[in-house]
Amino acid sequence: MNFVETPFGKLNGVEFHTLFSNRKMDGCNISEANILHTPYGNLVPQYETEDMGRRARKPIYFHKNGTLKSVPLQEQTMMTTPAGEIPAELITFYESGALKRIFPLDGKLSGFWSWKNEMALAQESIIDTPVARISAKIIAIQFYESGATRSITFWPGQSASITTDHGKHEARTGIAFYENGKIRSYEPLRKTTVPTPIGKMIAYDNEPNGIHGDLNSLQFDREGIVSSLSTIDNEVEVIYPDGSSRLFTPGVKNNVCGDERKVSVPMKIRFENNRVFLNESGPFDRDSHRFVIKEHRKNTEKPSYACTG
Repeated sequence: MNFVETPFGKLNGVEFHTLFSNRKMDGCNISEANILHTPYGNLVPQYETEDMGRRARKPIYFHKNGTLKSVPLQEQTMMTTPAGEIPAELITFYESGALKRIFPLDGKLSGFWSWKNEMALAQESIIDTPVARISAKIIAIQFYESGATRSITFWPGQSASITTDHGKHEARTGIAFYENGKIRSYEPLRKTTVPTPIGKMIAYDNEPNGIHGDLNSLQFDREGIVSSLSTIDNEVEVIYPDGSSRLFTPGVKNNVCGDERKVSVPMKIRFENNRVFLNESGPFDRDSHRFVIKEHRKNTEKPSYACTG
């Protein structure tokens, strides 16, 4: 067999396949041009590699029910999505055929091709979201099966102005949404004062994960109330029912350039129901404990990742 039927059309030139236990195909390479007709546009899956920056020819993958799961494209192609027109080199789908995730670029990172080379190829995308129309270079955008935007991941150095329940702020790294459009989390570009269940705090992570925008340090519940944050600027004194207390502060670690320079380690705070967690300590019940937020006086410097002589 050198062809496969998909919900979006026939794939010819199939070179290999592996099988799930139910005998449905898991994945295949193709060796000739094909056109898949999808609700998001016509797609030509990758069938050859000519560009040193592209990955080696990647397989097309399928869900166990036989529907398309992941499709690398021969050339970057504009996709019509609920968030607008977005370029794509790699696309993933839900079992239903609904769009799941788009990667505008799908480069091969190596000693000869860095993320900076890849980012240089990135173009700005204009994305309509519930909190703003965003124009930025993105690594990926993810959708709920309903078509609502689930998360956006930015390239390093990119940011966007967004409207939140607490005013306008700048986001970097990424933004995640609930299906109804409310913000689930974002990574603050700069130090941002937000109200929390125990008082106003300064949210900022000086070393965010930097990998994806699905889960960021400043998080909100479905009502828009802060549910988690990272801070390097606040301390929290917890006063126990018996009057004793304990002070929780951000940490300190050596800078990668040498022990003589120190950098802050963010304190992570989480609010769950009526309880507070500070780093890995807790829970502290808000009805039986008092919380005093203080300014954290630190003797550190911003991280330096490029050491020069």
